[in-house]
Amino acid sequence: MKKIMIALAGQPNVGKSSLVNAISDAHLKVGNFSGVTVDKTEVEFVYHDPKRDADYEIHIIDLPGAYSLTDYTIEEKVTKQFLRNDDYDIIVNVVDATNLQRNLLLTTQLMETGRKMIVVLNMMDEAQKEGIEIDAEQLARILGVPVIKASAAQGEGIDALKSAMVEVYEKPQTTAKVIYSDVIEEEITRIVAFLEEKHYRSPIPYRQLAVRLLQEDTDWYKRMHDEPIWIEILPILREGLQHIYLHSETKDLDAIFADEHFAFAKGAKMEVMALHSMRAQNPTQKIDKLLINKFLGIPLFLFFMWALFQLTFTIGAVPMDWIDAGFGWLGEQAHAVLGDGILGQVVADGIIAGVGAVVMFLPNILILFLGIALLETTGYMARVAFLLDGFFHKFGLHGKSFIPLVTGFGCTVPAYMAARTLKNERERLITLFILGFMSCGARLPIYVLFAGAFFGQDQAGNILFLIYISGALLGLVMAKMLKTFVFKGEEEPFVMEMPKYRWPSWRLIWHTVYGQALSYLKKAGTFILAASILVWFASNYPKSDTIASTYAAKIEHASTPEQKQRLQNERTSAQLEQSYLGRIGKATEPFFAPLGFDWRMSVALEAGLTAKEVVVSTLGVLYAQGDSADEQNGGLIAALRSNISLPAAIAFIVFVMIYLPCFAASAVFTREAGGWKYLVYLFFFTTGTAWVMALLAYHITRVIVGG
Repeated sequence: MKKIMIALAGQPNVGKSSLVNAISDAHLKVGNFSGVTVDKTEVEFVYHDPKRDADYEIHIIDLPGAYSLTDYTIEEKVTKQFLRNDDYDIIVNVVDATNLQRNLLLTTQLMETGRKMIVVLNMMDEAQKEGIEIDAEQLARILGVPVIKASAAQGEGIDALKSAMVEVYEKPQTTAKVIYSDVIEEEITRIVAFLEEKHYRSPIPYRQLAVRLLQEDTDWYKRMHDEPIWIEILPILREGLQHIYLHSETKDLDAIFADEHFAFAKGAKMEVMALHSMRAQNPTQKIDKLLINKFLGIPLFLFFMWALFQLTFTIGAVPMDWIDAGFGWLGEQAHAVLGDGILGQVVADGIIAGVGAVVMFLPNILILFLGIALLETTGYMARVAFLLDGFFHKFGLHGKSFIPLVTGFGCTVPAYMAARTLKNERERLITLFILGFMSCGARLPIYVLFAGAFFGQDQAGNILFLIYISGALLGLVMAKMLKTFVFKGEEEPFVMEMPKYRWPSWRLIWHTVYGQALSYLKKAGTFILAASILVWFASNYPKSDTIASTYAAKIEHASTPEQKQRLQNERTSAQLEQSYLGRIGKATEPFFAPLGFDWRMSVALEAGLTAKEVVVSTLGVLYAQGDSADEQNGGLIAALRSNISLPAAIAFIVFVMIYLPCFAASAVFTREAGGWKYLVYLFFFTTGTAWVMALLAYHITRVIVGG
């Protein structure tokens, strides 16, 4: 059985993923391209060709969306390198039929690779609704490659595409041909004639090689430089380039060929496309008048985000309570079965509590991912990125940065992964460095606890809103500083297409939400599990026999259950102060003392490095309330009020808002940024910023309240 390797290429938002799903019901295999963090989607299936009565194993690799074959973005670089260097048989170029001319710009570059090719006019159903008619046969004659009309959403054209894959595979070579202006065609003809005369062995057709040489393709210049033919062909190239420059207003070959591609794409569109009525209905234009209005666009976006967060925290609260209660019950059962010894404590207080801390927030994460996926698949996210681009540029970011930043309010782990979509390395690193300023869901219990304890329940909502907005604004300010002093460079042009509004693809949303949720559980769960066991061990050892015997006598003679519970909590606090964790807190207390923190607050912050979820429970243990304390615990709130001043509480909130994310997020950051050295930079960057901002908050609050 023959194997056909397909490279699926196209610009962003042309429906490549939907087409893959429509072509085959096989499960997608998702990984990364070698050496980069760009997603690599592959699918395999067997197709029986009735014409030849033979089976073919078809292997499709979905390349990253790219506007052109340049090295401008990571995605474009990956796509370019794959198409030029990897082993495959056919390029399947997916084109948005409603934006034919713009998509044909990439098509012309793909044809220049000299590989066998098929063009798929996707979204033909939408084109027909807009009154657009495309003569696919005429377009196929112009391009020299098969052109298939299709609609991935409706499942149309899929069988024709599969058949075309076999037909093109069985052909000896490609017949693709881009028509250039007369001057360039003249020079191509001269070079091709010379190559034919010399019988030069080329892995690609002579015409494509001639184009590469006229474009001064670095790879081909290096490849031919050491060959004898290079000495003879070099004068021909020099004369040809001088001839081209003479007919152009510039010697910039990229600009010259970009104009050639544009002219070819525009000419092809005019030859094959007809608009039945200039009054064709276009719902996208009508909706855009409202959603990207310069006055209403941003307020509407803020409203949608507010609604999404309301759904995230209100609807998600119900299953959160169930999950929390379920893991609490499991912990009790573990104690009942294994006892209160070391094994029982490790399983109940370490493993079960650690896993529960992660799973408890899964409903919030799922709702947030679902909302963001809906906004992306409908085409709204691209518009918000366009809308915010001007504002973000003031801080050294691009509009597309807002997608990982918004994701960061749910969980920093997927937010770091979402930063892969950014244009270039510098912009991506800036976004990665400021993502921690977006308060993740795991920090919410800390904010709720301190807001309720020091500002009252009636003002807690306003304080929460202020915390989240302050963190986001501070992140933008720090992005500007990073762009100015660290990641210097010229401003890059922002390119963001405006896809049509479409009904969401539920299958694609399912794959997105399921994959991200599974990744969250795998990455965060394993790290938090290990960290919880580590925190449990460090807070329980070494044991002090003196403290145990002293409090044992007091507890035995306690007259009331309340007094016994208080003594037990005091014993736990005293043991904790003598533990490894307590000793660390005492050792680092001088560092935090200028912020008004005692050793207990220091330990809570240090425990939060493993997972922010454990900060509240650590405070509960340290302030003698028991390790079952949560943000609603009245006893803990009273203990905080009596032990912590308002300036110190505000400084604590500020520090939590800024400093390093959890172990899981830090590990993902290390992978996405490209090495451990970046994590070291991030640690000092966030810790230093958190310390300075907390110090300012502490002293400003002291001046205001007179403390």
